[in-house]
Amino acid sequence: MKSFRLLFSIGLSLVVAGSSVRAGEIFKFDPAHSTIAFKVRHFLGTAKGRFAKFSGTIEVNRDHPEQSSVIATIQAASIDTAIAKRDEHLRSDEFFNVARFSEITFKSHRVKQTGASTGEVTGDLTLHGVTRPITLHVQLLGDLESLTKNPTSRWRVTTAPIRRSQFGLVFSTRAEAISMIADEVAVEIEIEAARDK
Repeated sequence: MKSFRLLFSIGLSLVVAGSSVRAGEIFKFDPAHSTIAFKVRHFLGTAKGRFAKFSGTIEVNRDHPEQSSVIATIQAASIDTAIAKRDEHLRSDEFFNVARFSEITFKSHRVKQTGASTGEVTGDLTLHGVTRPITLHVQLLGDLESLTKNPTSRWRVTTAPIRRSQFGLVFSTRAEAISMIADEVAVEIEIEAARDK
């Protein structure tokens, strides 16, 4: 879910064309200080969850930002909605089928700067064995100067809601209709990335 090689995305330091980051510099996600979370509406309110295990690499090309790239991998079995029984169901072959589709991945194929500290990363999200294009909107949290001085950077990543039905994530049309479980999944991502030494 909007999870999604998700995420996210952060590597968009490529977004900062005027920074002193060297071409080919590598940044890596710091999962301990990052969050890949999601929300799904239903009859009784909103179900919230997150993925606890993920990794990502950003390659920055200062001279040609459009040649920068982002890849991210999420371990589907690390889903956590704070309800053990629900998590077991989500991991089963009725939904994520983590035994067969263990990873959720994102791989960028286009980067575009949209502002002084914002950008768009378009790429392929592969979830539950289905690959579809997705555009991530990335914002640097902090000033551009800190990006070149500090060993880490932090980014907020947003995207349009993901329709789980487009990835085959529907376990029972009737049950979902009765519970009014939304097809759209809202994704909330914040990534801290460390410059690779």
